Amino acid sequence: MMDDDTELVVSSSDQKMDDDASTENPAAPRPDPPSSDDSGESDSDSEDEAESNQQIQTLESELSANPYNYDAYVQYIKLLRKTANLEKLRQAREAMSAIFPLSPSLWLEWARDEASLASSENVPEVVMLYERGLSDYQSVSLWCDYLSFLLEFDPSVRGYPSEGISKMRSLFERAIPAAGFHVTEGNRIWEGYREFEQGVLATIDEADLEERNNQIQRIRSIFHRHLSVPLENLSSTLIAYKAWELEQGIDLDIGSDDLSKVSHQVAAANKKAQQMYSERAHLEEHISNKDLSDTEKFQEFMNYIKFEKTSGDPTRVQAIYERAVAEYPVSSDLWIDYTMYLDKTLKVGKAITHAYSRATRSCPWIGDLWARYLLALERGSASEKEIYAIFEKSLQCTFSSFEEYLDLYLTRVDGLRRRMLSTRMVEALDYSLIKETFQQASDYLTPHMQNTDSLLHLHAYWANLELNIGKDLAGARGVWDSFLKKSGGMLAAWHAYIDMEVHLGHIKEARSIFRRCYTRKFDGTGSEDICKGWLRFEREHGDLEGFDLAVQKVMPRLEELQLIRLQQESTPVKPSAGLKEHNSQKSAGEKRKAEPNVEEESLAKRQKRKGQKEMDVGGQSATVPNTKNVKAENGKTADSNKEETEDAKPLKPKIYTDECTAFISNLSVKAQEEDIRKFFGDDGGVDSIRILHHKDTGKPRGLAYADFVDDEHLAAAIAKNRKIFFGKKISIARSNPKKGKKEFTRRGNDGSGNSKEPSLISEKAKAPLGGEMEDVRQGNEVEVRGKNTFTVPRQVKPLGYTTPKPSADETPKSNDEFRNMFLKK
Repeated sequence: MMDDDTELVVSSSDQKMDDDASTENPAAPRPDPPSSDDSGESDSDSEDEAESNQQIQTLESELSANPYNYDAYVQYIKLLRKTANLEKLRQAREAMSAIFPLSPSLWLEWARDEASLASSENVPEVVMLYERGLSDYQSVSLWCDYLSFLLEFDPSVRGYPSEGISKMRSLFERAIPAAGFHVTEGNRIWEGYREFEQGVLATIDEADLEERNNQIQRIRSIFHRHLSVPLENLSSTLIAYKAWELEQGIDLDIGSDDLSKVSHQVAAANKKAQQMYSERAHLEEHISNKDLSDTEKFQEFMNYIKFEKTSGDPTRVQAIYERAVAEYPVSSDLWIDYTMYLDKTLKVGKAITHAYSRATRSCPWIGDLWARYLLALERGSASEKEIYAIFEKSLQCTFSSFEEYLDLYLTRVDGLRRRMLSTRMVEALDYSLIKETFQQASDYLTPHMQNTDSLLHLHAYWANLELNIGKDLAGARGVWDSFLKKSGGMLAAWHAYIDMEVHLGHIKEARSIFRRCYTRKFDGTGSEDICKGWLRFEREHGDLEGFDLAVQKVMPRLEELQLIRLQQESTPVKPSAGLKEHNSQKSAGEKRKAEPNVEEESLAKRQKRKGQKEMDVGGQSATVPNTKNVKAENGKTADSNKEETEDAKPLKPKIYTDECTAFISNLSVKAQEEDIRKFFGDDGGVDSIRILHHKDTGKPRGLAYADFVDDEHLAAAIAKNRKIFFGKKISIARSNPKKGKKEFTRRGNDGSGNSKEPSLISEKAKAPLGGEMEDVRQGNEVEVRGKNTFTVPRQVKPLGYTTPKPSADETPKSNDEFRNMFLKK
């Protein structure tokens, strides 16, 4: 009787397994040795076996070199199943499952292979294998196989003893929310459950009417529950229900779909279920369409999930999520979406922590999943041992950015702090755990995130907890001192340290920190800000002696900084790119080579230059004059001479204005232009990139300029300052063309050889006639042009400043004589 009852479950399971994983059974009886008539076939089998063994050895070598080769593992297991090498097959599967979450089909193959070898002695091992598979993915086929295996091989279930019945009912109730809501396959779970209960009914003595009536009512309840779930072929289920009721002596008009004789509640629930199935039929059709690409099918799953969320049934939402992750097990976006939904709806419970365990196993490279896993464990009141084990496991993974590691460390500290201060904590936690976590985070992250706001936040948090929980002022100061030794250029760090001392009322200590940092050089106006901050601090918190000391220290420093700033602001702006592009620039050496002597110039060139100067003096822009109709003595037009001279000139280089340019330093020599573009992003607005090279060797200098289309994209690029690029922390700043440049207007020209307006030409740029430089002669004076700027003073001294050279017989003046000279003035 038991065999008849279990056969239905087994047959449906086998049929689905054949669809999902048509695999060869490695434990199947091997054929008899071939006879002499089959010698040709035997030779062919030997060749196939030798080829398979060779492939196995090759795959073993590949997996030894790279154990994370998923495809190699799949092929390796397939070959081992083909050769029926059971011992190696088990080892390969265990090794793969230790690294990767196996797909439902792989679990199904493994469980089926082990179940075929099952005996009463190794039933617990096979049961554990099924449970491992179901912990990864909720597969209908795997559930059906699991239940069938227990009914057939488990001695505690065979014969329907009371303990076995309770065990199976518990498993079926687990299977219903996990797989019974699968729209197209869920019927298999319900039918198996109902058939099991019918088998139990058959074992009850007919004389025990009360027990039989209770069992009949249990089967009727399963029918009613089944009819209320929107599944495929509900009409067939309704017919089966009416037929069963007829066996019990109740006629519900089995020949029609009429529900008038069915109870009102069952009829209403069935009608609603059929309507719900109609609403989902097209969605099921879309996700089962084999013509769709993976991307399109994934989007159809997301549409299905969105639809179920609007229906408001968490069980159905969770069921479709389970189907999606079984189809796309390594989709990090899907796992993040799934776990966030569980956090929002379930809040706490084993279902959430189990989902996070599977998510981090499937996508271990996502730091956000690990961080929220720790939070889920904390909400579930997990032990410190369990939480610490997950935290340590997360640190062994490789993430895409160091910010993800920082988030993990902070999440760990947050949890320790909350549980340490909670009155509901059962186990006592020591502050040393927090301190060790901070120290570990600082040691690991500082080399990679130095001078970043994120690292500053970590140390500020650390110092705060040292004071408030650790009650250790020296420890808090030690945190700041250690951080400032490595990131002393961060103005915010000094301010945070000072604010801590001020908040504690330690004025003397705060003043000493100001004295340590006021002479430091900070970015932007930071140096001035720290000086002014010291003065403001003394006004608000200090005494008169402290204020006088601050003034004595700070005022000379402020004057120095203001002088530097004035010098930078007085540096003239570089000429615009349009002017530079219009007037080509030649070096003095090139000018001398092209025109070695003014006397040897052709009359056409002199006439051309003369006409150009007349236009300049007349107030026009320094452009090449239109000499189209002017004839030279040699019979050629000025345009023809212009073309001849321009042919000899080198091509004009592209002119960069530095208006929206970033200067990049500390670049890796391996970085190429395309790598830099990808670093700033596809929409980074990069116009062009110039990587600087050594003149002698041609090797990259680790410096580059990046031109952007506008200030907005330039600001976004500068925000990536100190980020890791090719293993190095690069520096990105706005290019300052003023800094370190000579005053352009002192040259007396615009960089192209054309003189500027007379008002911009220095009187010192004129020399007596007879010079060997390029000139324009006017009377007894010559006006210097081109790149010959040796006559222009490189440093303009203040008005009245002279440095006369003392004569040889002049007696040096004493200090008193100098003092008297100044007093007389």
